[in-house]
Amino acid sequence: MIKFYGYFRSSAAYRCRIAFNLKNIEYEFIPIHLRKDGGQQNSPEFKKINPQSLLPSIEDNGFILSQSLAIIEWLDDKYPMPNLLPNDINLRAQVRAFAQSIACEIHPLQNLRVQNYIKDEFNQDDKKVSNWLKRWLGGGLKECEEIIKKSKNFDFCFGDQPTIADLCLVPQIFSAQRFNIDLSDIPKLTSIYNNCCQLDAFKEAHPSKQPDYEKS
Repeated sequence: MIKFYGYFRSSAAYRCRIAFNLKNIEYEFIPIHLRKDGGQQNSPEFKKINPQSLLPSIEDNGFILSQSLAIIEWLDDKYPMPNLLPNDINLRAQVRAFAQSIACEIHPLQNLRVQNYIKDEFNQDDKKVSNWLKRWLGGGLKECEEIIKKSKNFDFCFGDQPTIADLCLVPQIFSAQRFNIDLSDIPKLTSIYNNCCQLDAFKEAHPSKQPDYEKS
């Protein structure tokens, strides 16, 4: 059975949970708390799994892989149904580009280690960190809204079934809500988010449904 190292609030782990659920893949969950014990991701034991001390990671019969998009594509190759990438080569590239717009351009700027660095190294208070999050999360999602506006009027980002794009979008909007980001400028993305959240695979992947969930 695949071992899955994650944290309930990690957006990247959230993406992978959705993929596991959509494909009905059982896994052994190993919680790694990002705040306890100085951050359990920094422990020598976990650094053997991922020297970058980042979540999520998987382990499958000695094979170790990190980075959520790589994990999802690996799952998609190993367990192809339902597929999370379209067959059409152009559409597949668009899906990957949108997913990377979130995973590479927006999400890293909200990471806990980035927020802590802003506070500690630049002596910024919570209000300044909140302004930082509003600028980069809110602004980034508005740009994604413009990307999606160019596609057809689908229930999901790029079609009538979820793809990796949706797996990235849902956790990002969840984070934006948690950080009190104004979402009134992204009606199409919000509609897609709501459609996704009607599916059991997305519902069961929600942070509040995880065994390591803690109320903040």
